[in-house]
Amino acid sequence: MKKIEAIIKPFKLEEVKEALHEAGIQGMNVTEVKGFGRQKGHTEIYRGAEYTVDFLPKLKLEIVVADPQADAAVAAIIKAAKTGKIGDGKIFVSNVEEAIRIRTEERGTSAV
Repeated sequence: MKKIEAIIKPFKLEEVKEALHEAGIQGMNVTEVKGFGRQKGHTEIYRGAEYTVDFLPKLKLEIVVADPQADAAVAAIIKAAKTGKIGDGKIFVSNVEEAIRIRTEERGTSAV
């Protein structure tokens, strides 16, 4: 199994969710996060004073899929989240050793 963590722009969530659904991915967790990378924030003016906003709002998606679904899930996220501009986000893929559904105690891919 693979865990896919994607950091995306908030306004892209619906497009990504639909793309994952079309790729056969059934579930995900979404967390509101703040961060910066190469984008390094931006400056704003508030009541005449200029200040720097370092941490920009993003969404973190967490998805666990069977190994054969991982490439399709990553491709769906890229296709839906990409704007071609700086700050589109990142995707991290890691191995998951075990998954357990608490209600039924199912293990492995059937728990996902």
